[in-house]
Amino acid sequence: MPTSGKPNTDGLKPRILSAGVVVQHRGAQGCRYLLLRSYQYWDFPKGIVEAGESPLSAACREVREETSLDALAFPWGYAFRETPPYGQGKVARYYLAQSHSDDVCLPVNPQLGRPEHHAFRWLPYAAARDLLPLRLIPVLDWAHALTGS
Repeated sequence: MPTSGKPNTDGLKPRILSAGVVVQHRGAQGCRYLLLRSYQYWDFPKGIVEAGESPLSAACREVREETSLDALAFPWGYAFRETPPYGQGKVARYYLAQSHSDDVCLPVNPQLGRPEHHAFRWLPYAAARDLLPLRLIPVLDWAHALTGS
């Protein structure tokens, strides 16, 4: 599996690993998924795995930093789904977790002086699928199949 800043064994560009979480919430409105918007791009909470940090720890940290959600449950285990390389060799690894709260806030990132994201939405599967870029649809499909929703 790729690791942060390590070269591939095939000698191609170094791959940068980011880690995130497909966050699901079940409430009165049914099963919904959390999407974050940065400019016109929708994604799940994620960020770069820092040196010495496990991808799962990084994924949970990123959810907390980007949404203030900090009580994630992993009832489906710690399986993950990775995207194919994109951008400058970046690979995104996503875990699936459940949040018992849908109370999201977009805190100010101290380095940016503003929130990292412009908006968030809790959406049912079909609506989330319509907003996500093509490279993330297999991740959502995987998460949705795991939950049996």
